[in-house]
Parts: sequence; C-alpha cells; structure tokens
Amino acid sequence: MTSRPHFHFTPPQHWLNDPNGLVFLDGEWHLFFQYNPFGIDWGHMSWGHAVSRDLIHWEHLPVALPEQPGYMIFSGSAAVDWDNTGGFGDGAGPALVAAYTAHRDGDESQHIAYSTDRGRTWTNYADNPVITLGLKDFRDPKIFWHAPAQRWVMVTVLAMQQQVRFFGSPNLRDWTHLSDFGPAGATDGVWECPDLFPLPFPLAGRGETGEKWILKVDNGPSIAGHSGAQYFIGDFDGVTFTCDDPSERVRPLDFGMDFYAAQSWNDAPDDRRIWLAWMSNPSYAGKTPTSPWRGMMTLPRELSLQTFEDGLHLVHQPARELQSLRRAHHHIADVSVDEANARLQAQGVRGTALEIVIEFAPQEPPLPWPPVGHKPSPHWGEGFGMRVRVGAAEETVIGYAPIEQQLYVDRGRAGDNSFSPRFDDRHAATVPLRDGAFRLHVFVDVCSVEVFADEGRVVLSELIFPSDASDGVAVFGVGARVQSLDVWVLS
Repeated sequence: MTSRPHFHFTPPQHWLNDPNGLVFLDGEWHLFFQYNPFGIDWGHMSWGHAVSRDLIHWEHLPVALPEQPGYMIFSGSAAVDWDNTGGFGDGAGPALVAAYTAHRDGDESQHIAYSTDRGRTWTNYADNPVITLGLKDFRDPKIFWHAPAQRWVMVTVLAMQQQVRFFGSPNLRDWTHLSDFGPAGATDGVWECPDLFPLPFPLAGRGETGEKWILKVDNGPSIAGHSGAQYFIGDFDGVTFTCDDPSERVRPLDFGMDFYAAQSWNDAPDDRRIWLAWMSNPSYAGKTPTSPWRGMMTLPRELSLQTFEDGLHLVHQPARELQSLRRAHHHIADVSVDEANARLQAQGVRGTALEIVIEFAPQEPPLPWPPVGHKPSPHWGEGFGMRVRVGAAEETVIGYAPIEQQLYVDRGRAGDNSFSPRFDDRHAATVPLRDGAFRLHVFVDVCSVEVFADEGRVVLSELIFPSDASDGVAVFGVGARVQSLDVWVLS
C-alpha cells in the first residue's frame, strides 16, 4: 500500500478520476470530480466535491451529483450565472450551474443542474436533457459565458470522430449547434474533456498585449508515449475556433504519463487561468497500488502564453499558493556535483515531500555520454540531473542529456511498477540549453514527481510507487557544475 501524498488532492477513500465543475465563488475554489462513492474501482460515476480557500487545503463535502436511476454522471463543468440568464437564482445570490454528461449504455446526452446555496445542494433541471444527439460518445461539456456574443458557449466532444462540437445558448436551457473543430493534432485515440479559454500574450517590441484562445482536448489514452493531453492555439469568435497551426501539428501538454482531463477554473479572481488534471493514465489507472483511495490530482498550475524562438507556447507554472507549504530551506551554490552531494548529506537533506530548484552550468562543449571506456549507464542518455526518493535499489531519476537536448524522467527503479506493462519506465522531451544554463523546478510528493523546465514550456508529471523508506536526494552527472540548488521541505 502506497502512502497518501501530503499536498496533492486525493479523496478520503474510493475511486477518483477527472476534475469536473471547477469554479470560484465567494472566496471558495470548488473542485468537483468523477467519483465512485462505493469502491476503489471505476463505476457508479458521480460528482464528488471539495472546496478550498487557498488551492492547497481542501474541505471534503458530501457527494454533489450522485448517480441517477438509469444513468451515471460523467464529466462536465460549472459556472456562475451572474445575470440569472437561466432563471435558476433565488434572488439572494447567483446560481451555480453545472453541465454534465448523462451516460447510458449506447447514449450520452448533456444535462444541467443548479445550486443556490454555494454548491452544497443541487437540483437537476426538470427538462433534461438540454442537448441530445442520440450518440453513444458525445460528452464532457465545458460551459462559459462569452461576453462579446452575449451568450453561453458549451464545448463538447464527439469522441470517436475526434471532433470538438460547439453550442450556444442565451439561457443555459436552449442550445444551438454553432460549429465543429477537428480532426486535427493527435487523432489515434478517443477525444475527451475539452476546455476553451483566452490568454493574453505580449506583442514583441510594441509594449502591447494580444490575445489567443487555447483549445485543449485529450487524445486517450496517450500521445506517442506521453500523457494524452494536447492543445491548439488559435482564435474564437463566439462561433468558430480557428487554429493557427497546420492540422497535423501535435502540441502535447505534458510529456510525462500522468496528466489527463485537465480543466481550468471559471471565474478565477484577478483574471488568473489556473487548472489541474487527473494525475494518472487510463492505461493503468485501475491498477495503481494505493488504498483505501485510488486517484489524485496534479498540482494546481497557472497558465500563460509566452513567445519562444519557434512561436507561442502554453506555459505552466506551479500556482504561487504552493509557496505557503515551504518549511526547512537548504541552499547550495557554485559547487561541483560531488561537493553538492557532500553538502546535501551533511545537511541531512531528504524527504518524501520536497520542492527543488536546481540550475546546472554545463561544460562547453558538452561531453558525450557515456565517456569513452565508461560502462553504459542503466539510465538512457544520463548526462546530469537529480535523483529523488532514493533508497535500497530504488530511485527516480530526473536527468538531462545535453548532446540530445533531452530532459527525461526514468522511473524504471522508482518502486512498484509490476501492476501494468504500460507503466513505462522512461519519458522524455526536447529542451534546449538557454544562456549556457539548465534549470529544473521539481515537486516530490510521496507517490509523484512533477518536473517543470524551459520556463514552464515543458512539464513531466509522473506517478511513482517507492517504499516509504526511500527518501534520499542526490545530484549526478559529469560535464556540469551546480550553479545553485534550493531544497524546501514541504508541510
């Protein structure tokens, strides 16, 4: 049995998967999620519910939308109906409205429910479904208010056709088909869990800000050995999404294996765009060795658009609220790898809940790896990097191969991986060296690592299942110095 993480969201017990209904209201971040109230395996899908005032500490609430006679409650979203367009408000405050997929064998349709008590109790709309197409793979509605068009937009998927379908409504009850997008990008799996939102970006040299829309959709269960999450950059005029990229371009969201079904919060304060994802992979989610709970969320991440040499990219950064968890701090600067390890040992740096920021100064030109005559490493393209959750015959390796310009996570010795042949041991992404330095931002939390690199353009999210005693930390490699290393023990 794997110990529960310290600062990632998990249910008290039973099965969890997709985040649903993320919305902010009256100082509370609402997190609904796919939940089985009766067991640790998938089934009896309902919406679990928790709220937080800081995105870190969560209060578990009763099941919000339980399975109904004849159908399960699949994924969806929630929004605040500020102007009471749906007529569900009680005059004392705005209604929360949830849109979800009602799943029956052979048929999926879109339903709505509403709450007038800050999401504590819910009423299903009497005239559900609000959209039905008579299809078995039509699901995952994301709703939001589109101010320029003065109407609600619902983003759904035709899963087997690899299409996103958009609907519009003035009142959340009556919906009209607007347009379709796809197939495009990765199309070798089912499309699921769409999201659509605008992000600003700086216009180079002009001191002005532009805006682009991000359309995110999952291609389950994975994309070329990574998680199934992908995104498109383009424009949305309230009717049609137009992608800037050629249709064959694939933009993975996360280069690890365990980032799926991400959803962003509606109505987040200060115009922040924050999301989190289910931290697992459909290939093996039902077999992960945890109990009495199964399933967890990634860290909340703040999103932005940044310009790189090859154009705009979506950038993830850990939500700033996570800094409140920092406790004991260890700092090391401008030392060799061996000296860094000596100081880590002398300072007693170890743990199962850590935040690590490390910057390497690689040798120029980078050395080939392995050096001539050196026994090949068990870690592909080893180079230099960090080892975490180190113990007897266990370690999770986060490394960079400078010749190949590849950042990788190797979980071949990261503990129990016997539960599935799909629990692959290595995943990698291309990351160039910038200004002669290489920087990693790593979060370790008992049974997971999340690795941020290249200013957040590249992220690898990975489950790991080491023994509780494996809590060591070490630096490794040749051809580089440790420019700086900061480790915080997290509460």
